[in-house]
Amino acid sequence: MPQSNETEFFNNGNTVVTNARFIVDGQTYAMNGVTSVKQGIKPADKKAGIWLVIIGIILFLATSGSAKFIGLIMIGVGAWLIYQAKPIASVILQSSSGEVQALSSENISFISNVVSALNQAIIHRG
Repeated sequence: MPQSNETEFFNNGNTVVTNARFIVDGQTYAMNGVTSVKQGIKPADKKAGIWLVIIGIILFLATSGSAKFIGLIMIGVGAWLIYQAKPIASVILQSSSGEVQALSSENISFISNVVSALNQAIIHRG
């Protein structure tokens, strides 16, 4: 993908960072328009799991018979949802026209590598 006069800093499937371009999932950003880059982190959304656990506990404690069993199932599913919830990391590009979230992933190390490569591309550009 990169042309012969471009220096490639990162290449992982659909994500490529060169000194001239940042390509992600078919979208291309010109590096000469990027003034800064940062990593954002959105905390894991655990609300659904927490509510299931709370309702399951209430159902388990306030009922008998099969409703008690349903309460236990709700507690288990809620705990699993809480455990499975992951934070979302993102690459945020700043340009003269504003801020754009260019890439998001649960893989925080992948996003860190992309941010690092983008910073290197900005430094290389001068």
